[in-house]
Amino acid sequence: MSIRSVSRARLLGAVSLVALVGLLSVLLLQGRARSATRTDTMTSVAHSVPTAAAKSSSAAPSEAAAPSEAATPTASASPSPAPTPTPTPDAALLAAVAQAQSPTAVSVAVTDLSTGRTLSYGAAGHAFATASIVKVDILSTLLLQAQDQGTTLTAEQESLATTMIENSDNDSASALWLDIGQESGLNAANQRFGLTSTSGGTEGNWGLTTTTAADQLTLLRQVFTGDSLLSPASRSYIQGLLAQVESDQRWGVSAAASGSDYAVKNGWLPRSATGLWVINSIGEVERNGHQLLIAVVSDGNLSESAGISLVQSVAQAAAGSLGTA
Repeated sequence: MSIRSVSRARLLGAVSLVALVGLLSVLLLQGRARSATRTDTMTSVAHSVPTAAAKSSSAAPSEAAAPSEAATPTASASPSPAPTPTPTPDAALLAAVAQAQSPTAVSVAVTDLSTGRTLSYGAAGHAFATASIVKVDILSTLLLQAQDQGTTLTAEQESLATTMIENSDNDSASALWLDIGQESGLNAANQRFGLTSTSGGTEGNWGLTTTTAADQLTLLRQVFTGDSLLSPASRSYIQGLLAQVESDQRWGVSAAASGSDYAVKNGWLPRSATGLWVINSIGEVERNGHQLLIAVVSDGNLSESAGISLVQSVAQAAAGSLGTA
């Protein structure tokens, strides 16, 4: 092949290469132009069409944009009434309890059903023998058991209940103590009633059941309020008996009443080992338009009369501490 032929071939190859490069450049530039045009178009759309968020904020208020319930005052959001301040023993109650010089111990618990104010004061944690105030607990247990069984008291049980409460007859109490299952029956009922510091006397000694003033107040709530396991008929039955105790047993918390409207059960017991007296009183009284439940328990009293005087003065002072004077 001649040199001229070789040069011509080389020249044609170079021209073809230049043409190919030029074509590729044109295609690349067209692609960039189309891409730029697409980008400009998308940018234009993005600025001219509101987004979903923009629509929500610029449109009329939607449900989501309406004031929330938390921001709108409602009945449930209204300020609740201020809690009733817990009363504190006043000077009269402090002085009344201070009468109980060792070995005497006394404790009181009182609530005003008209206002809900409640006060406990005295020998906290001291286990007091109930003596005859346990008879209210025995009858409450008997009635609760009858309710559970869907029965009513027998005529004999009603007779025993009357003499046990109105006359504080001990034989009647012993008979009904057996009917309720003695201490196991009493303890089971008291657990349901909410008496947490009361334990039934053992070996048939129901009068040696131990308790506190606070527990006796809890029992009174079962008897005198609708917040009770006892039916209205059962509560009315016990209340009626407590309002008719014999005249020589109407001392005690009744001293806090402003008139003759009260229901009471008392307990008194000389301890053979010491000769000192247990004197207790529980009940409901009306005092200057207020319905009060009061429980006062004491032991170590030097005499029956000294114990009665102590219980009555403490009951009166406790009622006064609730602002019912």
